[in-house]
Amino acid sequence: MNDKQLVALHAAKYVKNGMLVGLGTGSTANYFIDELARRQNDEGLKVTTVASSTVSAQRAQSLNLPIVALEHISQIDLYVDGADEITPEMTLLKGRGSDLVKEKLLAKAAKQFIAVADESKLVSRIGQNFVIPIEVIPFAWQLAQRSLADLGAQGELRPNAAKDGFWVTSHGSYVLDMRFDADFSAEVLNQIINNTPGVVEHGIFIGLTDAIFIAANGTVREQWA
Repeated sequence: MNDKQLVALHAAKYVKNGMLVGLGTGSTANYFIDELARRQNDEGLKVTTVASSTVSAQRAQSLNLPIVALEHISQIDLYVDGADEITPEMTLLKGRGSDLVKEKLLAKAAKQFIAVADESKLVSRIGQNFVIPIEVIPFAWQLAQRSLADLGAQGELRPNAAKDGFWVTSHGSYVLDMRFDADFSAEVLNQIINNTPGVVEHGIFIGLTDAIFIAANGTVREQWA
């Protein structure tokens, strides 16, 4: 069993009967979804799920997990998802999978949000290893890119998988992948990007994480806020 699977199975232990559970997106989240389906089949676990992406929704449906649409919920019990970067302050960078809006909505709506990862995702500051994904309104992307460039950011629109056009999120946004030259704190970056006209959402998650579970060398370490 690899570390991603180990930490996902550890997080699944926190799922109780009757919960409405948010499903993340990505390889670690897939292990979590699979474990919920196993517990439903083997233990009679009764949960309802809501997915952060079409991909996760399809996986849950294929495993016969009950699923509701995001527009039908106002609060969930537990959200479990991975992260691309995690700081000691439990700030996350997410969004390489592009569904930033749904992920942040679920993180905000959750009574508990647990981020799961292996130790390769631990960083000292946000933006250390990856660009910051920023969802933008399609007709405003050049204006938003220029505004961010004036603040020292560099980057381009994310290409689609075929490299013959731009990536479009599930609800029709483009994604700017931006790197900031200056060593802005996550709090400052959050404010700068939020204040940029044309931005829909971005991948910095501040003050939303209740716990971080990190797997390393076959063991899981929990850090709670």
